[in-house]
Amino acid sequence: MRIRTAAVAVGATLLLALGACTAAEQQDAKSETAEAGEHAENAAQQAGEVLESGAMKAAQAVESGAGAVADKLEANQAEAAAEGRPGAIDPSTDQRVPAPAN
Repeated sequence: MRIRTAAVAVGATLLLALGACTAAEQQDAKSETAEAGEHAENAAQQAGEVLESGAMKAAQAVESGAGAVADKLEANQAEAAAEGRPGAIDPSTDQRVPAPAN
């Protein structure tokens, strides 16, 4: 929203510059255009930082959640392998518990 507002301000300033009659008015309009451009650039940079920090936090949450799930699954498999349940994999050896022979 801030970027759009800044872009509108730049556009309006450019229109003023085109319609200015005197050299002084044209110079003032150019100065205002440059200032509006700087504000737009600053707003875009800030928005980029906010987006990047949000993405970083989301990635950290996913990483943390995935680690917790992996730990729980590993504990479940270790328990199942220790009980001798067929198909379970012992995490310490990566060996599958075989199915009973018929």
